Amino acid sequence: IMIQKVDHIGIALHSLDEAIPFYEKALGLTCDRIEEVEPQKVKTAFFAAGEVHIELLEPTAEASPIAKFLAKNGPGIHHVALGTDDILGQLAQASDAGVRLIHEEPIVGAGGKHVAFLHPKDTFGVLTEFCSGGDH
Repeated sequence: IMIQKVDHIGIALHSLDEAIPFYEKALGLTCDRIEEVEPQKVKTAFFAAGEVHIELLEPTAEASPIAKFLAKNGPGIHHVALGTDDILGQLAQASDAGVRLIHEEPIVGAGGKHVAFLHPKDTFGVLTEFCSGGDH
């Protein structure tokens, strides 16, 4: 069981159309792709920053977890995703260490990755995601 890298940092915001020009013009990054993840009620945009990606997250419905995050916290860092070669092993290790799992089994996220989240109350306030596989 091993974390291989920080895979991406998720940033919640109200509008991809407003944010993408900042990342492209002010930071000089290129948007790799825009994707809607219907089950999560979110539209995402990915930018490569070296080996780590930045994932912008725009809610597509009021019931979206991102919409709820924005209502409570406003725009900002939503989660840190750690890439692993053994997502089930990581979940078991975290659970065995007393960490509450938001997902006991991975779900399919953006880019076809398998993802699962740990409860931020047990991760010092940082919503932590494990991810494996997929496009990026």
